[in-house]
Amino acid sequence: MTTWSQFTEEAPRIAAVFTRRHRATRNLCMLGTLRSDGFPRISPVEPIIFEDMLTIVGMPNTTKFKDLERDPRFCLHTATVDTQVGDGDAKLFGTVTDLHDKQVHARFAQKLFDDSGLDLRGQEFDHFFIADLTGASTVEVADNHMDVTIWKPTQGERVVRKH
Repeated sequence: MTTWSQFTEEAPRIAAVFTRRHRATRNLCMLGTLRSDGFPRISPVEPIIFEDMLTIVGMPNTTKFKDLERDPRFCLHTATVDTQVGDGDAKLFGTVTDLHDKQVHARFAQKLFDDSGLDLRGQEFDHFFIADLTGASTVEVADNHMDVTIWKPTQGERVVRKH
């Protein structure tokens, strides 16, 4: 499993764009999953990096989490409102594992309360998904070109420049 620190070490450029866009939208991203009929579903989600894990946690009984329960593959895309992609965007790809560790859940709920005031302490999590990243990419647009940075575990980043 690729930890968040491993990802940021192997893909510093992509991690920087993801982090910048993630913060700019107050953690909002778009989560791509596969519905039971095989068609894609795109849903808003607020992933959080917690204890070196990219977590995808949210409201119970949502269809996006039923999708992940059935098929753990996902794509996470940073939200953008800029059609020129001036601040870049990032996509993370991988699979999720549903972590059932109540102590981790309790620490997460406490951190969430400390950081945002949202009080989920003492509540059971329907799902507590941990992402295992299997790939990532960014798009950054500059004057007369676009850089697409691509990463796969243990392969480092490579940049494809398009004019």
